[in-house]
Amino acid sequence: MKNFCLLALFCSVVFSAKAQNTMAPGFEQTNPQFSVNLAVLGTSSRSAAENFYEEGERYERFGDFDSAAMMFNKAANEYKQDKKYNLYGTTLIRLSNVYLYQANFAEAEHVVLKQVLRNYAKMGSKAGQMSAYQQLGKIYLAANKLPQSLWFYTQHGILAQQLQDKNAFIESVLGIASVKIKKKDYLLASKDLNTAELLSKNANTIQYNQIIKNNRAIIAEKTISKKG
Repeated sequence: MKNFCLLALFCSVVFSAKAQNTMAPGFEQTNPQFSVNLAVLGTSSRSAAENFYEEGERYERFGDFDSAAMMFNKAANEYKQDKKYNLYGTTLIRLSNVYLYQANFAEAEHVVLKQVLRNYAKMGSKAGQMSAYQQLGKIYLAANKLPQSLWFYTQHGILAQQLQDKNAFIESVLGIASVKIKKKDYLLASKDLNTAELLSKNANTIQYNQIIKNNRAIIAEKTISKKG
């Protein structure tokens, strides 16, 4: 009888929550408080930071970047309070990515320069600093600040070599190639793509093949249109 009463009470709460949202179809997918409460009910063993992070990812998938930013920010604050500084840094990079999607370059830059880099410097984490440099390379590339982008991709590559991280080094070379394409230095960009291709073969990885192929197609298109 006791179990039945508990089940009835739970159903009453759920149906009540749904009834309050009949005016807004899909509300349970866009209301952060309602979604987080359900997540907490279903995953009581998980931390608040993990729940907020998951919500941020979900909003990001749906293209609700304002809500995603809010959730990633909450997750980052929770990780900081829990002294999980590596997760704090990676969550802030996700937050800066959301700002990047919104073309809010100033905020994306601010998060990485003022929070992420300071965090990883305090930790003494070269891997974290490397990720921050790569993110800044992406941000400045999108903002068309090419000298800054080139500098940070170069620093990213230097740390990748120090850490002997083959994939990260390939990504730095590809980032530098993207900058050179934007600068219309197509010959130099092609050389970087050749280097990235060789590095990929030596590392026995194919995950960058499509990126290399796409960039070569861009160069070919730009070169043909320039000749025409």
